[in-house]
Amino acid sequence: MSNITQKLIKTNNYETYLNRSGEGNSETILFLHGSGPGVFAWANWRYALNACNEKYDCLAPDLLGFGNSGHPNPIPKNRQGWMDHWVNQLIEMLDVLGIQKAHIVGNSLGCSIALELLLEHPERFDKVVLMGPGGTPNTKLSTELARAKGFYDNPSEKKMRQIMSWFVYDDEKLAPEIDALAQTRYETAMRSEIHISNESIFATAAVPVPVTALKRIKNPVLLVHGRDDMVCSVESSYYLLSYLPNVQLHVYGQTGHWTQIEQKDSFNLLIQNYFSNKL
Repeated sequence: MSNITQKLIKTNNYETYLNRSGEGNSETILFLHGSGPGVFAWANWRYALNACNEKYDCLAPDLLGFGNSGHPNPIPKNRQGWMDHWVNQLIEMLDVLGIQKAHIVGNSLGCSIALELLLEHPERFDKVVLMGPGGTPNTKLSTELARAKGFYDNPSEKKMRQIMSWFVYDDEKLAPEIDALAQTRYETAMRSEIHISNESIFATAAVPVPVTALKRIKNPVLLVHGRDDMVCSVESSYYLLSYLPNVQLHVYGQTGHWTQIEQKDSFNLLIQNYFSNKL
């Protein structure tokens, strides 16, 4: 049974739609979703929210410009402008909730935001999991990611499902999962305010964290990557492994970009063991 609640959190500058489970637990995990047309936090993190809520207060917000959260006005002109908004949005949300320190689990774009949070507010975070990170100097623009970025050129529900099938290793095995989400993500993507924000986000390029900054991050970091990730290749994690001081890497074979879904039971056990100092 799902124990996930949804609530719109209003802060000084943002409206953040928050999925939450395990409220009242002493330790907090902040789950940060990735990008992609029509993405929203519940689709990324519903399994983790139900698996981790016995011990942890689990927060999965829709990032600004996605899902049911608000949208910036004016629209940022570049990725760093978006990044500044996301960092401020999340810190304001934690402040309003009275949470002084949290673990982080990021996926894809969420990994880049996690690193920015560690640079700007290291005292607010403890251990960090980066799952399927991109945004590194050696991250290649794969054909799969290029097609996803071009979704709005000729949008359709069929195209949405096709893009989602590229995010996983075995699309036949996960067909029910993809089918269930394709329509919802398509409807979300086609909302006018989502369309405007997402087109802006997809048109901007990631700004990699400098090596000097990576080497100064003191937080413990666990990198998790699917060996067969065709969206953000495992080489991105190898790059971060080379420079983050306090780091581990776990690679799943026969797994694409959605480790949290394709390997959900193992992944949810892995991150809880990591946060509880069992790894």
